[in-house]
Amino acid sequence: MIHHVVGLFTHPDQEWREIRGEDETISHMYLTHTLVLAAIPAISAFIGTTQVGWVIGERPAVMLTMESAVWMSVMSYLAMLAGVAVMGAFIHWMARTYDANPSMAQCIAFATYTATPLFIGGLAALYPHLWLGMLIGTAAICYTVYLLYVGLPTFMNIPADEGFLFSSSVLAVGLVVLVAIMAATVIIWGLGVGPVYTN
Repeated sequence: MIHHVVGLFTHPDQEWREIRGEDETISHMYLTHTLVLAAIPAISAFIGTTQVGWVIGERPAVMLTMESAVWMSVMSYLAMLAGVAVMGAFIHWMARTYDANPSMAQCIAFATYTATPLFIGGLAALYPHLWLGMLIGTAAICYTVYLLYVGLPTFMNIPADEGFLFSSSVLAVGLVVLVAIMAATVIIWGLGVGPVYTN
């Protein structure tokens, strides 16, 4: 896994070809890649919100209680795993339109590796500062979109112009999934399961 992560940052085009050539099952992909990468932002957020907190002006740091942080970290972790699965399934379904024939496991691998910058960017949650989060988050989103547009034509072995349309469709669905997760979060918080602060 690590060599693919490094390769996506150093020579993404070549790395996508190597990833496509691998034959993994969905369970192996999740156990060795997705579960590990998605844990980075969840664990970082737990540590950041319980040990560091947010500092607003001259006030003492605002932190979450352990119980609240555990609950929110677990829910965000499950949401990321579900998001990868939904994106993988959509890519697999949409591939038929472009005469590509990847397996579901390959599509989930593609979704996981495309989201790698977002997962690694989750390390910023160790120090929950607004500007740091915005800066690293923006950089992670930009590189994720770059990996999507560069990787999809190579990974699916389709022409670049079709790859652009395919990538745009995947990006649009990714935004819909993100909005759906945010809406679900608001609904759950409305039911009284929101964050609980220490002070």
